[in-house]
Amino acid sequence: MKKPVFIGSAVALVTPFNEGGVDTKKLKALIDFHLAHKTDAIVVAATTGEAATMPDEEHLFTIRTVVEYVDGRIPVIAGTGSNDTAHGIKLAKEATAIGADALLAVTPYYNKTSQEGIFRHFQATAEATDLPIIVYNVPSRTNLNIAPSTYKRLSEIENIVGVKECNMGQVPETVNLCGDDLVLYSGEDGLVVPLLSMGGKGVISVASHIVPETMHNMVESFINGDIKTAAKIQADIIPLCKALFMDVNPIPVKEALNILGWDIGSCRMPLVDMSEDGKAKLAEVLKQYDLSFHKMA
Repeated sequence: MKKPVFIGSAVALVTPFNEGGVDTKKLKALIDFHLAHKTDAIVVAATTGEAATMPDEEHLFTIRTVVEYVDGRIPVIAGTGSNDTAHGIKLAKEATAIGADALLAVTPYYNKTSQEGIFRHFQATAEATDLPIIVYNVPSRTNLNIAPSTYKRLSEIENIVGVKECNMGQVPETVNLCGDDLVLYSGEDGLVVPLLSMGGKGVISVASHIVPETMHNMVESFINGDIKTAAKIQADIIPLCKALFMDVNPIPVKEALNILGWDIGSCRMPLVDMSEDGKAKLAEVLKQYDLSFHKMA
């Protein structure tokens, strides 16, 4: 049985930018916010953190800043995925040396590969570190899917412990093949409870930027056997989940945080700000929720 890196809700943390690069003051404020509001783990410098726009030095600086500031209070999972296996291995080794608790590694994108290539890519990454690795399957971004049969092979590697899954339709087959040898995390905020019902342990979440305690409580309720409460929470957050993905992530969540007073800046190009109409629709959805606790920002 593989040990989960965390149980509950991990935030796929945005990276606040300013003219000089990473805004470390705002980054630490976000961490304080999540520590105060029940977030169970932090994923840094991954998709929502805009790692694709970060030179390696900045990428690793951001991981180091988060690791040092969190100081062991909750797990820090470093995004180290790449479509270049050698580059991903380099980032994995660096993040290991920095002191991350685990790694999140996305499937190779753009050049893509075969199922054998996926296996060898993650196998090579696992051999380069002793940290637990969560693989990230997001076909909508990579145009590449990890097949359940490949998960079975990967689950036999000791430090490949879990998957952030966005292809929910194949979860039952994955569970059938892998059992407790692969920990499942939802990569879809709107489908957390269905994944938990198949034995999943939590979510790597965008919505947790806005409703961190709600996301934690949803998973905790389910784990504790209160399925009715978990299901109600899941249904209640659907409008928010849809709003946070009305444009390319992380554009809407950064805009939502700015609406709530965080002043974390915009996304880096090629991502651009939402239209004024989109901003207005997002603001209307946010009004459906009690977000007064964000005033501490």
